[in-house]
Amino acid sequence: MIRGGTVYMLTNRHHTVLYVGVTANLPARIQQHKEKVFPKSFTAKYNCDKLVYYQTFSTIEEAIAEEKRIKGGSRQKKIELVNSLNPNWIDLSSSV
Repeated sequence: MIRGGTVYMLTNRHHTVLYVGVTANLPARIQQHKEKVFPKSFTAKYNCDKLVYYQTFSTIEEAIAEEKRIKGGSRQKKIELVNSLNPNWIDLSSSV
C-alpha cells in the first residue's frame, strides 16, 4: 500500500519558534500538538500549535525528503516559504 505524507510547519503565538514535521495523518497530528499529548516534546515546550504551512505529497518518502530540505534551510527561508502561501500567518488547522 502506498501512503501519502504531509510536511507541515508550526509556530507559537508570537511566531518566535518554527517547527517542521512530517506525518501521514495531518489532522490527527495537529490535534496531538494542540492537546500537548507529548508534554516533553519540543512543540509542547515552546507552545507550537499554530499550523502556518503544509504541503501534501503522494508518498511518505517524498514528504520526508521535503521535510529534510526545509529543515536544512535557514530560518529566513522557512519564513519566506510560509509568507509565499500564508502571508498573514493564520492558523490553517481548521482547513485540514
